[in-house]
Amino acid sequence: MADVFQIKPRTKRRLLSIGRAHAGLVTGLVLLTGFFALAFSGQLLDLPDPDKMDLLARLAPPSDAHILGTDHLGRDLLARVVSAIPVSLGSALITMALIFAIGLPWGLIAGLAGGRVDAVMMRFADIVMAFPMLVLALAIIGFMGASLEASMIGIAAGWWPSNARLVRALVLSAKKRDFVRAARLAGASRSRTILRHILPQILPPLAVVISLDTASVLLALSSLSFLGIGAQPPNAEWGAMLNEARPFFAQAPHMLFIPGLAVTLAVLAFNLVGEGVRDLLDQRQPYQW
Repeated sequence: MADVFQIKPRTKRRLLSIGRAHAGLVTGLVLLTGFFALAFSGQLLDLPDPDKMDLLARLAPPSDAHILGTDHLGRDLLARVVSAIPVSLGSALITMALIFAIGLPWGLIAGLAGGRVDAVMMRFADIVMAFPMLVLALAIIGFMGASLEASMIGIAAGWWPSNARLVRALVLSAKKRDFVRAARLAGASRSRTILRHILPQILPPLAVVISLDTASVLLALSSLSFLGIGAQPPNAEWGAMLNEARPFFAQAPHMLFIPGLAVTLAVLAFNLVGEGVRDLLDQRQPYQW
């Protein structure tokens, strides 16, 4: 009788996998919620002006007056890290929106049209992908001038082809499903077939890709700002703050650790959310060795 209530090893592994997915997903969502809560409630925390300079308190370590210390111009680091949240996270989210605003319709049209239209659109995407993403971004930044907006456009211009190819592959797979063919045989219009049958099939895996790619986009934008060709002073942005802290690492290591920790936690949060959503959507049993 006891054997009836025993959990099979495969089921136990599946439950453990779901538990880990929930734990990672919850942790990522908590981190992102904390970032957005700080971004929207920064004024309620009674923080000093992030651009206010106090040269007498420059490079001060964490204290009661400045919880996270000050930078080389005496600006409060906590205020600057909090004020940089909308800039850093907002720019990453807007860049991802630009990428999918191009890649989603491009991949949909190519996958649905097929034939020469598909071939021409994918060969153009291949040509864009032939250029390294950062090289294309640097070329656009050189043309537009160093700014956060130019960095966002440059990264979006070099990133969208890979997402367009993914969307096309998902559309080609969804087109072969029996229920999609049944909908066409039943007389459903093309737009209804796309909205009711194809898009619901491709959006869940795209949600995973969006979350994981947002982390990579955030790192790319921070890297360009760290190089001095992204966000420009005196705007508070995590990558730019890391660039400002570089000459003072020996004197004030907190200047480097604090924005670096913010970037790390944000990237970790997006990765945890993406991994958690992927594990929840993946219903396949793990391979038995």
